[in-house]
Amino acid sequence: MSGTDMKLVVVGAAGRMGQTLIRTIHGMGGVRVFAAVERSGSAYIGRDAGEIAGLGPIGISITDQPLEAFVDAEGVLDFTSPSASVDFSALAAQARIVHVIGTTGCSDEDEARFKAAARHARIVKSGNMSLGVNLLGVLTQQAARALGPADWDIEILEMHHKHKVDAPSGTALLLGEAAAMGRAVSLTENSVRVRDGHTGARPAGTIGFATLRGGSVIGEHSVILAGEGEQVTLSHSATDRSIFARGAVTAALWARDKKPGFYSMLDVLGLS
Repeated sequence: MSGTDMKLVVVGAAGRMGQTLIRTIHGMGGVRVFAAVERSGSAYIGRDAGEIAGLGPIGISITDQPLEAFVDAEGVLDFTSPSASVDFSALAAQARIVHVIGTTGCSDEDEARFKAAARHARIVKSGNMSLGVNLLGVLTQQAARALGPADWDIEILEMHHKHKVDAPSGTALLLGEAAAMGRAVSLTENSVRVRDGHTGARPAGTIGFATLRGGSVIGEHSVILAGEGEQVTLSHSATDRSIFARGAVTAALWARDKKPGFYSMLDVLGLS
């Protein structure tokens, strides 16, 4: 650990992703766990963040005072809930630090508030923090552009563990947006989320979503381009949550010396 290590706060520190973030930061160079935050009333307040994450004591007690944690920090890693992330973005703006948001299920109103906070904070937000998924998004956009809606249908299939609360996943929506961008259409106006009963024939040009939930699946995503007599499938499989944590830390380090603004993982990876 050196004095130049980036000081990072993990919010939602006792959750699955919070623990993964703490372990990942601990094992990476150039960063350190500066503070760990949980919601008020959590049974983990006052416990050592390293012990919760299975590392043994690291001398950082979990707190329920985010602003105090943010003031002397340089970045916040956040995979919590939409309402919590909105609150954290306002505090990150106040502290003028980096805020990496991996939270999914956010509304248009939430997004507007993140963009407002980005006037003072450096916000990096993505439906998925992994390098592979963001590359998959770029490939999806190219494929959708090359294989036009007259002859090719696009379906996005995703599966996650049974505890996931939002659907379609943030990653599926990221891929849908990439496909819509490739076709130069609005995803909102062209997506099909539910099929049930007598639906009639599939409307040309639509982008369909299918959602599966079960077991402990971390994340499976496929973009299927189906034509007459042939099919192209682009897919990504996440087998370890640490890919999202490593992506989030990489994003924080990238944003450390950037101007305030609203960025995505494509900016971080130089793919935008």
